Amino acid sequence: MPKSLISIHDLSKEEIVHILDLAAQFEQSPSPALLNDKVIATIFFEPSTRTRLSFETAGNRLGARVIGFSDVGNTSVTKGESLKDTIKMVSHYADLIVIRHPLEGSARWASEVSSVPVVNAGDGANQHPSQTLLDLYSIRKTQQHLDNLQLTMVGDLKYGRTVHSLLQAMSLFNAHFTFVAPPELVLPTEYKHFLHQKNLDFIESCDLLPHIPKSDILYMTRVQAERFPDPIEYEKVKNSYSLTAFMLQQCKPNMKILHPLPRVNEIADDVDNTPQAYYFDQARNGVYTRMAIITYLLDQTK
Repeated sequence: MPKSLISIHDLSKEEIVHILDLAAQFEQSPSPALLNDKVIATIFFEPSTRTRLSFETAGNRLGARVIGFSDVGNTSVTKGESLKDTIKMVSHYADLIVIRHPLEGSARWASEVSSVPVVNAGDGANQHPSQTLLDLYSIRKTQQHLDNLQLTMVGDLKYGRTVHSLLQAMSLFNAHFTFVAPPELVLPTEYKHFLHQKNLDFIESCDLLPHIPKSDILYMTRVQAERFPDPIEYEKVKNSYSLTAFMLQQCKPNMKILHPLPRVNEIADDVDNTPQAYYFDQARNGVYTRMAIITYLLDQTK
């Protein structure tokens, strides 16, 4: 079975560092055309802007041809085709498949029926490992290392797949965590158990401001309306946190603000012009990181 990237747990610490090193090489040489004979399929059953476009940009910069869809309404899924049949069909056309799907576990299932590597670009509230790798790349680039950092994660910690993947990855580097969320969106118990098993300390809080001064990385997230089964519950918590430039007065000199984007109102526009804002650079880093992921899984590294 080909090697796929479905969860950050599919990679060892050494593999993660290797992919980050590859991403740094691609940042220095962003169009190496290593995959002129390859085809990459991006199949998105759920809306996406940054993830889909950055994967397609990564494939194009590597010289690959990119096929796929981002509108399920124009595919045979509307005729009742199963995910299994879709994956089997696409794996005959492409050398690597990037999939986003709303159902948790769908990407793992796809990797089990595919004859080519599969990259999970998000499966429900479960995992988003390529986002995690670009987050790690952004953290390492801004802090010069990954070890023993203080991460404060804010917002939708219940449904936020980027948070779930990142905390598992940073556990490999002895991170210290603070989780800031309203009671309705606290971190699921399974992830707290995971950190306890790793003997890693963490703090839970409903109040953001006291934790900003000690943070190396402030990881903001959007409260995701599409994950809420009850719209009324979403309305209760959608404006729980709003970071402003004024709130950054006491932050550490090295502190950077990350966000997987899109943002709504959890980061005010006046934060964009502060030296702590890094979320747009973070998005750019996604191209280099996804170039590294693709070449690593296809064993076409430089």
